[in-house]
Amino acid sequence: MFLHASWLHIGGNMLFLWIFGNNVEDVMGRLRYLLFYFASGFAAALSQAWVTLHFAGTHAASIPTVGASGAIAGVLGAYFVILPRARVVTLLLGLIPFPLRASIFLGLWFVFELWQADFSLTHPGNGGGVAFAAHVGGFLFGALTVRIWQVRPPAPAREWRGRARR
Repeated sequence: MFLHASWLHIGGNMLFLWIFGNNVEDVMGRLRYLLFYFASGFAAALSQAWVTLHFAGTHAASIPTVGASGAIAGVLGAYFVILPRARVVTLLLGLIPFPLRASIFLGLWFVFELWQADFSLTHPGNGGGVAFAAHVGGFLFGALTVRIWQVRPPAPAREWRGRARR
C-alpha cells in the first residue's frame, strides 16, 4: 500500500482519498479509520491474490502488486453506504463541473471495475497491470463492514443548487 508505480499513480490515489476519505474518517474517528484503511488494503490484497492464483497461476503471482487503490476502494465502498445522497462534482467532458449523487458516481465506478476485473481474467494481457480484483475486493469490504467501524452518523449533506448553500 505504500509503493506506487509513478507520480500519476500516487496522485490519482491521493485525489480519491482526499475527496472521499475525510467524510468516512468523520464517522469512524481517526484511529478506527486508520485501522479500517489497513484492513481494507489487506482485504483488497487477499482478493487480488486469490484471483491471481485461481485464474492465472503461480507465474502471475510472482508479479508484485503496488499501490493504495485497494485500500482506497474500501473507503469508496464505505462512502457509498454512509453518504449515498451526497453530491460529487465531476468534470463533464473534462471541462464542465457536473454534480452527481455519490451512489451514481461510485456505482458506475464499481461496475466499471467489476467489468474490467472479469475482462482481465478472460484476457489477462489486456489488464494493463491494474489489480482490478483488488479494487473490487476493497470496495466490497468497505461497503459490507463500514457499519461495524462507524461510531457516529455522517453529517447531513447539503443540497447542490449550482452554488454552495449557507
